[in-house]
Amino acid sequence: MPEQTYSGKDIQVLEGLEAVRKRPSMYIGSTGPKGLHHLVYEVVDNSVDEALAGHCTAVSITLKADGSVEVIDNGRGIPVDKVPKHRKPAVEVVLTVLHAGGKFGGDGYKVSGGLHGVGVSVVNALSRRLEVEVKRENKIWTQTYEYGKPTGPLKASGRSKTSGTKIRFWPDTDIFETIDFDYETLSARMRETAFLNKNLKITLTDERELEPRSEEHRYAGGIVDFVKYLNEVKDTLHSKVISFETEGREGHIEVAMQWNTGYSDSVLAFANNINTHEGGTHLEGFKNALTRTVNDYARRQGILKDKEDNLSGEDIREGLVAVVSVKLRDPQFEGQTKTKLGNTEMRGFVQSTVMQALSEYLEEHPKPARAIVGKASQAAKARAAARKARELTRRKGLLESSTLPGKLADCSVRDPELTEIFLVEGDSAGGSAKQARDRSFQAILPLKGKILNVEKAGINRALSSEEIQAMITALGTSIAEEFDLSQARYHKAIIMTDADVDGAHIRCLILTFFYRYMREMLEAGYIYIAQPPLYKVAVGKKHEYAYSDRQLQQTLARLPEGTKHGLQRYKGLGEMNPEQLWETTMDPSRRTLLQITVDDALAAEKSFGDLMGDQVEPRREFIQRHAKDVRFLDI
Repeated sequence: MPEQTYSGKDIQVLEGLEAVRKRPSMYIGSTGPKGLHHLVYEVVDNSVDEALAGHCTAVSITLKADGSVEVIDNGRGIPVDKVPKHRKPAVEVVLTVLHAGGKFGGDGYKVSGGLHGVGVSVVNALSRRLEVEVKRENKIWTQTYEYGKPTGPLKASGRSKTSGTKIRFWPDTDIFETIDFDYETLSARMRETAFLNKNLKITLTDERELEPRSEEHRYAGGIVDFVKYLNEVKDTLHSKVISFETEGREGHIEVAMQWNTGYSDSVLAFANNINTHEGGTHLEGFKNALTRTVNDYARRQGILKDKEDNLSGEDIREGLVAVVSVKLRDPQFEGQTKTKLGNTEMRGFVQSTVMQALSEYLEEHPKPARAIVGKASQAAKARAAARKARELTRRKGLLESSTLPGKLADCSVRDPELTEIFLVEGDSAGGSAKQARDRSFQAILPLKGKILNVEKAGINRALSSEEIQAMITALGTSIAEEFDLSQARYHKAIIMTDADVDGAHIRCLILTFFYRYMREMLEAGYIYIAQPPLYKVAVGKKHEYAYSDRQLQQTLARLPEGTKHGLQRYKGLGEMNPEQLWETTMDPSRRTLLQITVDDALAAEKSFGDLMGDQVEPRREFIQRHAKDVRFLDI
């Protein structure tokens, strides 16, 4: 075996932006769609920081037909004078040096967004071309970059009476898996950003279609409008959104909240415009204050008797939609995805602010206050009933992992990382799936008909549903406050329904259940949707499957002219024999699975409310808006 040496000559130093191009995922998370869209967010964050500093009122984002993205703001413009240490114009340093900018001390910005401070230099590094135009000090300055390096010096190209920055970039196709920006993803993010920055106008335009589309987000009410938007399709307990804000040495805090008649809560927390999905000290302070204040009020008013237990935080938050937004100078982010606020001083600051303001509101508004306490009391009673139901079913052995549902065909392997369960629509398809599966690692749970819509039902009703009970037991995690992801019996739960309207409805019902009661399963990436074929094309003894109408046309186009062929359209899984089901949908080496994630909690929350809630109008609007995208419709 040859001797291996390891010395100074083996150490590689990546200069400038080479490190970003070498390891892009370290800086933007991934080279898939999520990382691609992160480029836009980095550029827009710079413009929003100008707005936070009081120097920008409008930002426009345009998706160009050539695949580039252009972001324009009317802020101060990136400085163009030379940075002494680098002997280069500040704009060039900002675009070519990591961790360079006006957000690391100094007086440039009191507050800034963005998690890592790498900003627009990373966008430049991962673009095959980037153009910058700065309007500042009555001049227009321009510079062009290719693969992160300037093609020439910064030049003054004209005069301007206004100020601002324009950046246009073309993502590098050698870096990214796709450069197709999704309009809806960007729209949701820009809407959220506009809500969090009162009166900032954000315009998103898509020029890639024959008929360009554009929308403007601007909210004079800020996060109050945010809460109204989230509660748009729900019946609210009180008409006016409760809101307050204050400023102290710790920073600035804004809170807006409103209860609805639903069974789930949606409390969104932000720090410097960053959605802190994992929570943190500001969210802890808010929840503590909410629980203490409502309980104190209920006792003072005699609604809660001396011998009665306090209302739990979960009961008080049932039906609550709230937005907590804090802005602070030096945010400390931690957690798995760096979206958990760690500043300890914010816990007490938020708690004292919320306790004082909410206490005053409840005293001054007795009617809404009693409605809020009344709903929490009902939630407590329902939760107690659900607990009794759980205990009863547990005594019967229905919720214990040792006594699995009778209709579950379990697998022999016990390591959850190696196993998967198919949630199958109907006994017929369930029978085929049981015959088709690999018994060692694939379990089958047939579900009878359409399960309960948990968006319209409380936890006690959900627990009384036989099909939901079977899913809870089979998966092994329990639900709600007793949920424990480490007890999951399978790390793949695959929803397998028919490719028709009923199948799509059942899929939505199951996903709603997961989102409301086992959301951690979605966040862990354990939930999948099977992709059965729509067609089978047979030529003689050979056959081929098509999973979409487009794929069918491509398959037929490949056949020599005049070739006789058979065409079968699968309307249900039960129409396939076990061999076909295995070959197309269950064999890990050949199947296609769609993994369900919750990247955008706001969009998910809105979608489940619109599609599965009580009000019909949002569903009608959704159908009208997306009718043109329907690939097939069974009548």
